[in-house]
Amino acid sequence: MLNIGEAAQASGVSAKMIRHYESIGLLPAVRRTASGYRVYGEQDVRLLQFIHRGRALGFPLEKIAGLLALWQDQDRASADVRRLAEQHIAELNRKIEELQAMKRTLEQLAHSCHGDQRSDCPILDDLATH
Repeated sequence: MLNIGEAAQASGVSAKMIRHYESIGLLPAVRRTASGYRVYGEQDVRLLQFIHRGRALGFPLEKIAGLLALWQDQDRASADVRRLAEQHIAELNRKIEELQAMKRTLEQLAHSCHGDQRSDCPILDDLATH
């Protein structure tokens, strides 16, 4: 059995986030000692590692909840898991396109800026007009 600090170290999830995941129901309520301290077992750490990896891949918490449910369902169809992954890939591609568009705009604005002692600045002008 591990305390919250040990579970955090073993899973890569901070103690604060462990408490948060428990409060929102992503992590089931764990056992507590007579003095009220949380006690984590191996399965709890595995769940936390799963959540940590899902977050590292950019999955939002609600999608991680769905993935956890599929992971724990031995009768799941892998097609359901793949569908969630493909939806996430599409969302990542949309975000990448948005970021690339922002980058191009900023590059154009930075290029049009004189970058000297003059006070006129196309970057600030663009921010003020859009």
